[in-house]
Amino acid sequence: MSNTHATERRTFLKKATLALALTLSMGTGLLSTNAYAEIGKPEKADLKFGFIKLTDMAPLAIAYEKGFFEDEGLFVKLEAQANWKVLLDGVVDGQLDGAHMLAGQPLAATIGFGTKADIITPFSMDLNGNGITVSNAVWEKMKPHVEMKDGKPVHPIKAEALKPVIEEYKKGGKPFNLGMVFPVSTHNYELRYWLAAGGINPGTYAPAKDDIKGQIGADVMISVTPPPQMPATMEAGTIDGYCVGEPWNQQAVAKGIGVPVITDYEIWKNNPEKVFGITKAFAEKNPNTTARLVKALIRAAYWLDENNNANRKEAVEILSKPEYVGADKVVLANSMTGTFEYEKGDKRDVPDFNVFFRHNATYPYYSDAVWYLTQMRRWGQIGEAKDDKWFDETAKQVYRPDIFKTAAEALIAEGKLKKEDFPDFAAESGYKPATSDFIDGTSYDGKKPNEYIEQFKIGLKKDEKV
Repeated sequence: MSNTHATERRTFLKKATLALALTLSMGTGLLSTNAYAEIGKPEKADLKFGFIKLTDMAPLAIAYEKGFFEDEGLFVKLEAQANWKVLLDGVVDGQLDGAHMLAGQPLAATIGFGTKADIITPFSMDLNGNGITVSNAVWEKMKPHVEMKDGKPVHPIKAEALKPVIEEYKKGGKPFNLGMVFPVSTHNYELRYWLAAGGINPGTYAPAKDDIKGQIGADVMISVTPPPQMPATMEAGTIDGYCVGEPWNQQAVAKGIGVPVITDYEIWKNNPEKVFGITKAFAEKNPNTTARLVKALIRAAYWLDENNNANRKEAVEILSKPEYVGADKVVLANSMTGTFEYEKGDKRDVPDFNVFFRHNATYPYYSDAVWYLTQMRRWGQIGEAKDDKWFDETAKQVYRPDIFKTAAEALIAEGKLKKEDFPDFAAESGYKPATSDFIDGTSYDGKKPNEYIEQFKIGLKKDEKV
């Protein structure tokens, strides 16, 4: 299918639909009715959604290509954006009706870090999918500090192996530069987490002092680079490594310019990644449209993981199109089909590197939101201490499992998916059980955010300010 022919493909809805199913509450995150009702016709049928050229935009591409949006009476145009700031601005000012977003963007906008706006997310787009890559020169310096077995590195590789390299740079009066995609990106927090777990201070922010570089007290200099530009920027020597989503780690391997040293699956097993973001105003004005677009995205995510990833080869064909990710099929397949190539010839099985539906990946858990907020506080983006109640209330302003539930129940009622495919909505609190599936073994309980923050040696704690 082609976006340019979207309007030519309009069809009547297959079924007559009944009254409004969604009543959006004002910021409480609670659905006002417990009874399932069919979802009414979309208030707005012609929609434009933004995305960045990354593998994890896949649910949007699949929902479009497989006709899932059309099944909901939605006629969608997908439009690649130059960077995350342009994308966010497009949603805020209404040029875009919604977008593939960094999970931290709706949260940061809500609390006023950077752009101030009321953005919500009713759908989580994926788990995992990122990696940290270093240049060949850095990798050669790291290797003596990395455990080897049968001539190959033992994974996961901890940041302790990078620490001597950074110290060597420092002694030579040379900064060690790393790239990430945006200040409130998962990539920024994962990179910082990995570094800090290895005793490397990634620096803090001080927005109250107009310091938004995040380099106060840093052992390394972390700055923003748009994802598709990462490999070329590293090849030019501007940065020594980066944290990014696919296919841009695998692109470095394909070009022979760098080595991915760790995936985010190894930093935090099954970590939340991107979300689908819309303004709160859009959701309140268009509740049926909102529920229907979530239905389409859920179906797309299910298709991507269906039958043990049986559809991934077709997904690679779709994503390789220039209007989507536009990367080489071989590069995309390296991570999308259950493997990950660390160095040329060192391809390993990582079946959950990209997860779109398994492990309840699509459900917008409050505990995921709280984790991002803890990292914002840890690194100074939230300049003052907040009590646990604040973390919970902020999460519930942004993450909207009530909308997700409406969409999921409609799919179940229509026989498109089964009740077992989703969390037990009657018992679901929105908080995952505590986990210690982190590279440093630290335990995270989303209901106890301050207790979690206090465990770290590096980063802000209690009432500390920069």
